[in-house]
Amino acid sequence: MTHQADFAAALFDPARPCPSGLRAWNGSDPALRHAVHRNNVVVSLVDALADTFPVVRELVGADFFAAMARDFVCAQPPRSPVLALYGGALPAFIEQFAPAAAVPCLADMARLEHARVRACHAADAPALGATAVAARLARPDALPGARLALHPSASIVVSPHAVVSLWAAHQGSGDEIERVELDRPESALVLREGEDAVVVAIDRPTAHWLQQLAAGAALADAACAVPQLDLAAAFGVLLRHPALTAWEEP
Repeated sequence: MTHQADFAAALFDPARPCPSGLRAWNGSDPALRHAVHRNNVVVSLVDALADTFPVVRELVGADFFAAMARDFVCAQPPRSPVLALYGGALPAFIEQFAPAAAVPCLADMARLEHARVRACHAADAPALGATAVAARLARPDALPGARLALHPSASIVVSPHAVVSLWAAHQGSGDEIERVELDRPESALVLREGEDAVVVAIDRPTAHWLQQLAAGAALADAACAVPQLDLAAAFGVLLRHPALTAWEEP
């Protein structure tokens, strides 16, 4: 292990001692300086996670979130210089974090919030307009084998909990938080519109259909995989939002 790697590993593992061979420019104790630097790094990353997951933080409280985030940071430090996208693994971490089990929707809320961050930072691409989509729908013989590409900012969140309503309540744009039925399954299409990320509530069949399309399934195959799908309503979602960037016909 190189000296730099040894230094970095010690930053995120409190059980590791200060790496040997360090010297402070002012003659102070290297172990003390390293401990201060370790704390500053971890606190900065915890603060970054708090900015990315504000609703998750509100659901469990600032102290609980800080403790959970600190454990996450030490277990999974950043692997990319793009700090805005740090936290993609937090939902899976929450699922295994026993103290968070008291808030069953927490992991899916984290997925929804991180999807919004990804949408804001995703690559741009021109979306197919309603006229272009309508022209393709007017050729029914070409529809079954057509493959649709979703916008790079688009992602689908499917949850057994009412995370969409709960997220909206925390934005002040939905029901009061106390009135949200947490055990109601909800799904969302998250994508960028203009300069902001939006959360579009969709039914579960539409969500599964969009997941099939995102995985590369042809239009007919995607529809057959979701027997309960209301195809007209599903296309209505794609027409109201800039979710499609390509339509390849066989």
